[in-house]
Amino acid sequence: MSGPVVAGVDGSRRSLTAAEWAAREAARRGVALRLVHACPPLPRRVSPVPGVDAWQNVGEQMLGQTVADFRARLPELGIDGEHTAAEPAEALLTAAASAGLLVVGARGWGGFEGLAVGSVALRVAAMADCPVVTVPDERRTGAGWDGTDADEVQLGFDAHAPAEAPAAFAFRAAQERGVPLRVVHAWALPPASPSAWMLTVLEEDRAMWEDQESQVVSDALRPWREGCPEVTVVPDVVLLNPAEALVRASERAGLLVIGRRTATRPTQLRLGPVAHAVLHHAHCPVTVVPHPGP
Repeated sequence: MSGPVVAGVDGSRRSLTAAEWAAREAARRGVALRLVHACPPLPRRVSPVPGVDAWQNVGEQMLGQTVADFRARLPELGIDGEHTAAEPAEALLTAAASAGLLVVGARGWGGFEGLAVGSVALRVAAMADCPVVTVPDERRTGAGWDGTDADEVQLGFDAHAPAEAPAAFAFRAAQERGVPLRVVHAWALPPASPSAWMLTVLEEDRAMWEDQESQVVSDALRPWREGCPEVTVVPDVVLLNPAEALVRASERAGLLVIGRRTATRPTQLRLGPVAHAVLHHAHCPVTVVPHPGP
């Protein structure tokens, strides 16, 4: 958490929005901001040598101008730039190894109209050693998110198997912003019970199960509440699919925090279905925090 905040930039409006978010976070943490631009070389068969050099020069100039603009507006913040010939995802994963936080736009120049999250954002969210924030396109969300961090922080929480790293990140984020922390715990009816949508489910049975889930959440949150008593915690226990619950809740959030289990083998480095759905459909920036699996 003490390393710099790293943001990937490619000159697109989306990446600059993400870099602005990263700059505010770096200032809040009192750490440096590093802007990384990856410009892999063009194949020689595609472009002659002068074209390859021009391609690199344009990238270096864009990065230099972006760094200069940020330094002029934020003179109190340590800001540097890194231009690399590596592939974008590889460059960001390398930078993440020494970073406290990695910030990327949900999409850059690539992809196609209507694509919510690009391949680079998905790969770094699944593989980075540090927490990764994916900042969405405001036009995609349609939720009026303006990047001011004025709303509550939200945490996707499984009270039956609580993960420490995402919870600690969310509590710290709420504390630093001075906003409430909404803890979203999605639950399902017991397997032996009828479907949630069948009228044969007695209201008193459902209420009893919901009370039990609420107590599990309260018990699981107790250590963090005691460690951060200044954070107002709002438990939100909902009878929904976890992905749907988090996407709905994100409409009123300034930041949503979810976890990702780390893996011992590279082939196991991937996003689960809930994280994948949330990244594609959330209405606010999403932080994916790696944590050890059970």
